[in-house]
Amino acid sequence: MKLRKFGNTSWQVSEIGYGMWGLAGWKGSNENEYNKALDLSVEMGCNFFDSAWAYGSGLSEQVLANVIKRHPGKRLYAATKIPPKNLQWPARAGSKLEDVYPFDHIVEYTEKSLKNLQLETIDLQQFHVWDDSWADHDEWQNALQKLKKEGKVLNFGISVNRWEPSNCLKALASGHFQSVQVIYNIFDQSPEDELFPLCEKLNIGIIARVPFDEGSLTGTLSKDTVFPEGDWRASYFVPQNLIPTVERVEQLKSILPSNMSLPEMALRFILQNKNVSTIIPGMRSAKNVKVNMSVSNGKRLEESLIQKLKEHRWDRTPTKWSQ
Repeated sequence: MKLRKFGNTSWQVSEIGYGMWGLAGWKGSNENEYNKALDLSVEMGCNFFDSAWAYGSGLSEQVLANVIKRHPGKRLYAATKIPPKNLQWPARAGSKLEDVYPFDHIVEYTEKSLKNLQLETIDLQQFHVWDDSWADHDEWQNALQKLKKEGKVLNFGISVNRWEPSNCLKALASGHFQSVQVIYNIFDQSPEDELFPLCEKLNIGIIARVPFDEGSLTGTLSKDTVFPEGDWRASYFVPQNLIPTVERVEQLKSILPSNMSLPEMALRFILQNKNVSTIIPGMRSAKNVKVNMSVSNGKRLEESLIQKLKEHRWDRTPTKWSQ
């Protein structure tokens, strides 16, 4: 496993981290299976784990607490997120800070996460949604300063709304954040325009999420795919999204090297970008952990392939179903 510097911190984090959303509250999650997967990831060198209070109302954080307990000799970085008070994902344009992240709410949910994680200090606490109209407000800044002063949080970050990678630039420039989490993959390349250059300038760590476009870049979806009842993807891959997505994936397959799988190419595309600190694919089985972790071996894509992949950029705007 290759390591990368995490922004302006002293951390060296694994290129492939672990996204823990799918471990809590998703149909098909098996506790024994995902614990084996988590332990294997640690054995293979993964040291960055991304959770959130909203993932099963703290269940995912509790799972992470047990992982840390099972590996006392390893330095594992625990990242989590504060849910919006109004429980709206993403933040709606025009929403007021006091309805989403008032001072007391930030402190309260940090305390809840500390309890779930069984830690005295959270390595990385993130806002789970964001709107840059809040950037100049003192309330959230005062809460962050309080939590840092009390030693309850080491570093803070923002998780950016889907397809809005520039809706955080003012906040990042405030100097209060050490990281940003953003959707970045073969289709979603727009963070390269403004967000990544700013992060490079300010030395802010970048967490790339949704590397497989909610599963489409694994190549397993078809135009007839039906998701189980209760599966979040059923509301995301509605016909107006599923059909064009599958068509674009088929086009990608035409340039796939014969010795490479589509998921491997998807991960290697992201690793090509030196600004990315870590990628956090969701994984529930040891098989997927083994495949994804093995991509961090220092090998890089051919420049000619990178240029072809650049042509598959797909600029999209947020919709009701995309959230």
